[in-house]
Amino acid sequence: MIVTAVLADLLTSRQARFDRFLVAAPALASATWSARGTAAIGALTMVANAVLAVARGGDLYPSLLGNEVVLALVVLAAAVASRARQRRETEVHRIKAVAEAAQWAVLRPPPPRLGTVELRLLYAASAAYAQVGGDFYEALKVRGGVRIVLGDVQGKGLPAVEAAALLLGSFREAAYTAPDLPSIARNLEACLARYAERAPESEAADRFATVLLAEIPDDRPVIRLLSCGHPAPVLQRDGAVEAVELSAPSVPVHLPLPVDVPFTVEEVAFGPGDRLLMFTDGVSETRDAHGAFYPLERRLRDWAREPSDRLPGLLAEDLDRFGAPGPHDDTTALLVARAGCDGALVPAGAGRAKKAG
Repeated sequence: MIVTAVLADLLTSRQARFDRFLVAAPALASATWSARGTAAIGALTMVANAVLAVARGGDLYPSLLGNEVVLALVVLAAAVASRARQRRETEVHRIKAVAEAAQWAVLRPPPPRLGTVELRLLYAASAAYAQVGGDFYEALKVRGGVRIVLGDVQGKGLPAVEAAALLLGSFREAAYTAPDLPSIARNLEACLARYAERAPESEAADRFATVLLAEIPDDRPVIRLLSCGHPAPVLQRDGAVEAVELSAPSVPVHLPLPVDVPFTVEEVAFGPGDRLLMFTDGVSETRDAHGAFYPLERRLRDWAREPSDRLPGLLAEDLDRFGAPGPHDDTTALLVARAGCDGALVPAGAGRAKKAG
């Protein structure tokens, strides 16, 4: 701005006064430069104004003095504004750092490997500037295997995050001590029920959640699944892809209905090289501009030869291309791959058995 104004003023007639544009330089500098940088730009502007006044041969007093006083006031105001902006930016950075630390304390990325299980995650919260939403997940190495939870709390916003944090805390405690998946599911149900009694005024107390629990023993090529109203995962084996058949899924956790349905565990063959994709409805219910649902199984067949660490990125890019413009739901997909075993595997028998808890 300074160089352009000076050149334009020198190369045009005296009637064309481009020196008036110099006042914009410190004002613009205050938007991005530091207070010292803004003051330096202002000083350079005042020097350029004096050079142009001398080159023009006009009156140095009072014309030049008056212009310099005006410029000095503008520079002072710009430096003060720059300092105020810097303070606000520092506060925002600190608040953002605290918010990120708090969010990651609630929901941490899973490790790439737990025992004989490899994990790859796709997670995207729908709320702007949020890293945590109503979707939640956790994978823990426990005695004898790995236990996983993936769920989706009804609704969005802070109440959904609050309910997700409660369920995650309950799972993290129960996963190490509960004898089986139905016991973990009962703990999740009891957790939200107790919270609703303790804080009935909270919006989180009225939320229910769909949950998918998984247990992968170290010594057997199987995976045990328990669904509380959650979409069935998709199994990929030797290039073939199919949704796992959940014969008797339970109702969602904390559903506000008087129901008493037993928890049913499905046991599915899951040997080395097999991959299971657990996901929320942010994946399965994504629609294109014509209302067609996202063809997840077909995409996974196309990506059957892709390494596990590439699948979340491929899925994220494809969902962005496929989905219609507009607000989207929280999106979570957790790829669970059987990498191998520490010892000899006990055969899985017929491949699928049912056990009621």
